[in-house]
Amino acid sequence: MDILAFDFSSILNNVLHILYVALGLGLVIFFHELGHFAVAKWCGVFVERFSIGFGPILWSFKRGETEYALSAVPFGGYVKMLGQDDMDPSQLTSEEIARDPRSYSSKTVAQRMGIISAGVIMNVITGCMFYMVAFPLGVETSPPQVGSLQIGKPAWQKGIRPGDTLASINGRELLTFQDILRGITLSQGATQISGHHLDGTTFDLAIAPDESGERRIVGISEGDLMTLSVYEHSFVEGQKTTAMPGSPAENAEPAFKDGDVVKSIGGRDVKNYFEVLDVMARRRSEPLEYVVERGSEKVSVTVPAQKFRDLGMWFDFEKVAALQEDSPAAKANLQVGDKITKVNGADVGTEINPFFLGEYFESFVGQEVEVQVKRFVEGSADSQHIKVMLVPTDRPAWSELPQIEGVPLSIPSIGLAYHLSSIVSKVVPESPAAKAEIAQGVTLKSMKFESSQPNFKFGEEDSKVVAFWDPKKNVAVKNMAYAMWKMQEIPQVSVSIEFTDDKNKPVTLKPEFTSAEHFLPRRGVIHQGLSIVLLANNWGDAVSMAVDYTRGSAIDIYLTLRSLFTGTLSVKNLRGPVGIAQAAYKVSHHGFSNFLLFLAFLSINLAVLNFLPIPLLDGGHMVFLIWEGVTRRRPHPRVLEYAQICGFVFVVSLMILVICLDVFVHKFKV
Repeated sequence: MDILAFDFSSILNNVLHILYVALGLGLVIFFHELGHFAVAKWCGVFVERFSIGFGPILWSFKRGETEYALSAVPFGGYVKMLGQDDMDPSQLTSEEIARDPRSYSSKTVAQRMGIISAGVIMNVITGCMFYMVAFPLGVETSPPQVGSLQIGKPAWQKGIRPGDTLASINGRELLTFQDILRGITLSQGATQISGHHLDGTTFDLAIAPDESGERRIVGISEGDLMTLSVYEHSFVEGQKTTAMPGSPAENAEPAFKDGDVVKSIGGRDVKNYFEVLDVMARRRSEPLEYVVERGSEKVSVTVPAQKFRDLGMWFDFEKVAALQEDSPAAKANLQVGDKITKVNGADVGTEINPFFLGEYFESFVGQEVEVQVKRFVEGSADSQHIKVMLVPTDRPAWSELPQIEGVPLSIPSIGLAYHLSSIVSKVVPESPAAKAEIAQGVTLKSMKFESSQPNFKFGEEDSKVVAFWDPKKNVAVKNMAYAMWKMQEIPQVSVSIEFTDDKNKPVTLKPEFTSAEHFLPRRGVIHQGLSIVLLANNWGDAVSMAVDYTRGSAIDIYLTLRSLFTGTLSVKNLRGPVGIAQAAYKVSHHGFSNFLLFLAFLSINLAVLNFLPIPLLDGGHMVFLIWEGVTRRRPHPRVLEYAQICGFVFVVSLMILVICLDVFVHKFKV
């Protein structure tokens, strides 16, 4: 009976959220059409129908002279006025209709402009009101603080560090982490970013975002709190835990609990999550004692160390992928494209495992290290061998992790990032690879990961199969660092390997903990995401914040359109009605104020897009009204007819495009 009650409660909760979404999205459309309706009535226009949705009418009633309807296609709405019908533009120039004093076409240009613009104005007012109600309730969001960096990306190259707070982008103040993402995505050219480091020192950097993907990025993500949380994005169905499955934290004594607040780790008092990461990276080979605050008491929890999982294959150092400015590597004149062949005379690939090269440099902090590199001559098969001397700084290995496909490994102590080849440079004797008779020099095509842990599942954004070769382009894919790290995160993992050479049959290997002294830098303890609450203390603050956010939302939409037009933002980033509905559903689970924030942005979005100069939309009608006001004559009926047809084709084509993106690209469930 308890299970049935739980299921019923869950279903009821989902139904309520769906109703919230339907009501919220319906309100945005309703207020837009209400603007048209109210001003039309005020100007004495006969309104035949007020409809939410298009197409066949599902339900309607008539009050006074107007029919109020709910139609089948819930992607908008319309107000049908005498003398103004988008599907029959001849009404606008019909002399018979124009003589009717209650027709739209009989009204002055100023009155018709008022009627057409009323929907957009109403959406702006409504959006501002949504903001005004949301902020006094408090809106939970992420602060503009850097949680982690994508190795090799522009922010990493410029020396931005985890824990840094960004203050402005191109002079525009940042209040939330989403402001950072929007500011970078929607900017043009180099982006001016200012802020301060954890130690309080300030920076003001010109950063050229990476434009190789669907949108501009600099490679930063959000941070975490000191408070522990259950693992909501759980790999294991039906199980919630404060520890990643298969991690050292699963063996913690006693177990962590949801809501524990970390006060110290390894005997060091910690004030923020970034200090926790530093301790874990520096003391990765030791059991660590956490002291957590649990209610009114302090509890000591010991988490063991855990070695890396290993297959017994080494993969060659490929090339330097990126350098940090003013780093030891940059000062030693190492260059992107160099291949490190030896360090202190030891061969990288056969004597030093390239995957653990960061640990090797870490062991020489403050000492001169001799590095031999092979430098390739551009446009030629020739190369030259160069020796450089550098001194590693006190930054521990594994303080930066290759957690995303395509990212390189880093050596934090010298500020260098590099990719691993998919060619096996060495096979360790008695290892899983040696027992499977994998030969030195073979090239891997892919790794497929499986777990024997019951009910294990992969997250939506995780790759079950990691490819090292693109058969369409016939080129190698730089994913080895990501694959090696992924192997550490999956409990009871087995790895199926395919080779590029068909002579080598696929094999399945069970990783073993490495015999060398290589320990994981993370313990698998789950922290809550870093968050702040934007709160208006009085109605004056609420109005001020609402106006600022309304203006900011309108600017963001304009910048989005500009970025789409210039190609710096891929059309794949667009969302259609299915995507909007699903986004609204997700936001509705994060509280009423966050949902109001979403509706406010959607309302402003509708206002701006509707006022674009596209026939069939309000902006298209306004263009013709401006023409009439300037020339003192109405457009020819044939011009209006062709314009409306073109506008209809454009709007329908756009709708088909975004629905296809929702279903086939973003894979939203419908």
